[in-house]
Amino acid sequence: MKNILNKIYVHPLSLITILIFIFIGEFRFISYFMLLIFIHELGHIITSIYFKWDIDKIIILPLGGLTKYNIKINTPLKEEFLVAISGVLYQMIFYTLIKNRIDYEYFNFINYFILIFNLLPIYPLDGSKISNVILNKLFSFKKSINISIIISFIFIIISTIVFIKINKIVLVTILFLFIEVNKLYKNRKYIFNKFLLERYLEKLKFRKRKKIDNIYQMKKDYTHIFLLNKKYITEKEILKKMFDNKGIL
Repeated sequence: MKNILNKIYVHPLSLITILIFIFIGEFRFISYFMLLIFIHELGHIITSIYFKWDIDKIIILPLGGLTKYNIKINTPLKEEFLVAISGVLYQMIFYTLIKNRIDYEYFNFINYFILIFNLLPIYPLDGSKISNVILNKLFSFKKSINISIIISFIFIIISTIVFIKINKIVLVTILFLFIEVNKLYKNRKYIFNKFLLERYLEKLKFRKRKKIDNIYQMKKDYTHIFLLNKKYITEKEILKKMFDNKGIL
């Protein structure tokens, strides 16, 4: 637990937000807000520990938390889904158990605001991670990244329009999300190459197999067989030729 506590990073904007709420006399509001964020992130942490994920950093943002991991890109989609959804589940279980004991008119609002905001399909929120699992079930890994980026930018625009008149504090978090999505966009080719390199270097085993024509059709959770010039070639052979010839995309 001490090791995990050392990985907690409170964003400076979070400290400013907390001080603002205390200054305007909303100590209970921000206390319950931070409590639910803690429970939410605890759900992710406990589930990720169960799957033996390496936790890199736990970031406390003005309107939520973000737990980052050092994991393989080819981590099973089942694990990714369970870790992503666990924050919502832990928060809802906690809320259900204590809601009748909390005598505070805004407690329900705080709970559902955190849930709804986290479920927006904006990278790296939980909603984006869940939608990304679905996208990877339907499409290739490369296409899933591109679609996820487009969806994230669309919902950032929608969220900005909605919250610019309602609550400008939310815009601080939206700005942070925009920066993260922009990083993902700039690194999309690097991420795809890392996805391929992991498959070349690591001994990854998948139950499902898929016949494809090129590397852009490769999917998570699948081992691939390439059909080229009427010959079947293994995934390892294709990637070996690609990386040995320094054919990085």
